[in-house]
Amino acid sequence: MNIDDMILVSIDDHVVEPPDMFRNHAPRKFADEVPRIVVDERGVDRWMYRGKPVGVAGLNAVVSWPPEEWNRDPAGYAEMRPGVYDVHERVRDMNANGILASMCFPTFAGFSAGHLSHVKDEITVAMIQAYNDWHIEEWAGAYPGRFIPIAILPLWDPKLAVAEIERVAAKGCRSVTMAELPHIDGLPSYHDLDYWGPVFQALCDNGTVMNLHIGQGFGALRLAPDSPIDNLMVLAPSVSLIAVQDLLWGPAFRNYPDLKVALSEGGIGWIPFFLDRSDRHYTNQRWLRRDFGGKLPSDVFREHVIACYVTDPTSLRLRHEIGIDNIAWECDYPHSDSLWPDAPEFVLRELGAAGADDSDIHKITWQNACRFLNWDPFAHIPREQATVGALRAQAADVDVSIRSRKEWAARYAAHTAG
Repeated sequence: MNIDDMILVSIDDHVVEPPDMFRNHAPRKFADEVPRIVVDERGVDRWMYRGKPVGVAGLNAVVSWPPEEWNRDPAGYAEMRPGVYDVHERVRDMNANGILASMCFPTFAGFSAGHLSHVKDEITVAMIQAYNDWHIEEWAGAYPGRFIPIAILPLWDPKLAVAEIERVAAKGCRSVTMAELPHIDGLPSYHDLDYWGPVFQALCDNGTVMNLHIGQGFGALRLAPDSPIDNLMVLAPSVSLIAVQDLLWGPAFRNYPDLKVALSEGGIGWIPFFLDRSDRHYTNQRWLRRDFGGKLPSDVFREHVIACYVTDPTSLRLRHEIGIDNIAWECDYPHSDSLWPDAPEFVLRELGAAGADDSDIHKITWQNACRFLNWDPFAHIPREQATVGALRAQAADVDVSIRSRKEWAARYAAHTAG
């Protein structure tokens, strides 16, 4: 495949929310309760909600920094590349990287709204709605055809969650981010259909995809308290495996055949083992009397799940054993795993080494994601303008050089002073 003919859709990126995101969307009566940025004693921009710190502005938003500066330290807006939080600059960065469309998970709010939900009341419901309205109308809405919107939910009450699924679906948003392992947060597990059944049904009824991003379920790993951060980063995909185990071997997939689950940032390397193990267990342990309706567990998995990866060179050789229609690609901008600004080169090189032909490449880089998410990539942008070559042609003036935190801060100061 000619690299300029590639089409890239990333279903796992991140937005660092701008400080004024609630300005146009929070109800006036709750104006004093709106999450806001405060500068802490270390000079870090930190979000506060209801008197409690709920997240930093730019944890791991290291794109374009020199690798020696990468760490878990939070950054202030001044230190970050503007494309991290500014939608106009984000689109320019996407063009430079040849990426047509992106699905952007929250940062300060938490992947499943967990950072807001420490207070469970009508005010938090209003803040979740305001977040979603900002994301749908101002972030994704600023550039139709460039973003796949994704919403957060008040998961502590199924009725509230159902209402928000229906509300955002009416706005054209048919992806929501939910907890991988809700029992970690003290909610019922996905085995409990009395609790989650109405939510699953609402997802099915509205054609909405349940996106499970690694992070919320890290507590299930119970790593040694003195283990290095490497342990968590390398083992993170294990949480995706545990989450799918609950959905596949529990009642969710059997009772809701239209339920669609996207696994975000969990990779694909664990899937061959998991499917082989599941099929062996099902066929060998018949005394447990599990019933997959005449299908193998691997068949049911492929009917319900899509998994995305940043880089998985060995597993891509097993793409057909995994399920060529169940794999999607992600960029992970602006995190340290991000393939920016040379994603097309990296992706094509890795898929080429795995022996992928043009048909497989198109499926993995955009077709599978768009089909699964029921999102038309060419509804606003003609295909000939959606390719890597066409997008990069619009980005000749985008500076992709490496700059330190101090350099970005100096540029930010100069810009705001001007």
